[in-house]
Amino acid sequence: MINFCIYVIDDEPTIRKGIAMALETSYRVETFSEAVTALEAMSRDLPDLVLLDIGLPDMDGIEALEIIKKRFPDVLVIMVTAYEDFKSVVSAMKTGAHDYLVKPIHMEGLEVIVRNAIETTRLKKEVRALQEAYLNENVPCFIGESNAILDVMSFVEEVAKSPDTPILILGETGTGKELIASAIHYRSPNFKGPLVPVNCASIAKDLIESELFGYEKGAFSGALLSGKKGLIEESANGTLFLDEVGDLSLEAQAKLLRFLESGEFYRLGGTKKMKVQTRVVSATNRNLEDMMEKGHFRKDLYFRIAVIKVKVPSLKERPGDIIPFVKYFIMKFNNKFSKNVIGLSVEARQSLMNHQWEGNVRELKNLIEKAVLTCKGNKITKEDIGINPDMNYVENSEFSGTYRKGLFFDPLDESGADLENLERSLEIFYFKEALHLSKGNESRAAQLLNLNHHTFRYRRKKHGIE
Repeated sequence: MINFCIYVIDDEPTIRKGIAMALETSYRVETFSEAVTALEAMSRDLPDLVLLDIGLPDMDGIEALEIIKKRFPDVLVIMVTAYEDFKSVVSAMKTGAHDYLVKPIHMEGLEVIVRNAIETTRLKKEVRALQEAYLNENVPCFIGESNAILDVMSFVEEVAKSPDTPILILGETGTGKELIASAIHYRSPNFKGPLVPVNCASIAKDLIESELFGYEKGAFSGALLSGKKGLIEESANGTLFLDEVGDLSLEAQAKLLRFLESGEFYRLGGTKKMKVQTRVVSATNRNLEDMMEKGHFRKDLYFRIAVIKVKVPSLKERPGDIIPFVKYFIMKFNNKFSKNVIGLSVEARQSLMNHQWEGNVRELKNLIEKAVLTCKGNKITKEDIGINPDMNYVENSEFSGTYRKGLFFDPLDESGADLENLERSLEIFYFKEALHLSKGNESRAAQLLNLNHHTFRYRRKKHGIE
């Protein structure tokens, strides 16, 4: 753990030296006799943990703590006092101190407290990294409290339990069908296996079969000499997600049907029968029943891929979720563009609620990205939104701010930028998901999160997770 940095701020040289000697084999330790000097150093080299003496000559320790928590809120601070001055200790804990030590310091106790604090810091960094990856990569379709999305969430929880039952996801463009597929995969018994997405519309029709089923060497002109695994093989013991399945050619549909019925297939140019166990989840924004009537989609394939159907509601069907989405996207793009937009004007809010959202959540995301980027003040105005006021009216639905079971995030406050609340919600979410996937086995859940059992139990109890 030498990559973790600890600042020791104490006016007694023997204390500084003793703490440094006890910790420097495991951590990078910097020592300071004055708070001012340490605060200046923090601007250049941010530590992970600070051991801060309450009685300093140049600045009261509580005052220094207040400055640290204001400037560097993610840095944990352990207060050090020469006697059990409970009044100062209580004040420090209320100000944001993580823990405290009483002089004379017992090195064994010091090491335990520091180790626990560093473990907390490590976990927060991991959660922050997951948060940033989530903010950058995904549109959370489960934000909101409308009955439409709550019904979908409840249904997804049930249908995900099967490891191989085919599922067809229906919905307009931009509603988050791929996220529904992801939710199904990670809640299924196949969660340890890969989730392999295939955009059937983006692959040339003469290549789709080789992409799905793979090929042997020399199968066709330009084939790799070693041959190639297909995406079906890549998804073994996991989930194959066929997005825009309505774009498959009739020939590819026939081969896919044979695989779905038997679990077996041949690579192009191959004679060896391959057998793969995978869950096939398909999605489309097209009307497959109309395509069947016109002979563009096989009826037998439709009934195989649509054993279970999940209909994703459009944004028009869940208008009460528009503002929660907006707050989330404001936070996301504040982070991306280093902006400080804190919300919407009343007129901008009304413009958003009155819009038809033909492009659904994707359209809303793109609009808020542009608005945050071009916003001149700290609130998005109607002009920043730029929606045509003549668009059809969508009936307003008040957002109560109360989220229910299963949602990824708690509601944000009016600033739309409650990162601390989001971080806590994410940590709770990942802990609950780990317990769900491990069927309540704490040791297994801790392994999934790469934590030791003791730390997992401590954090679970702290958050009150049953």
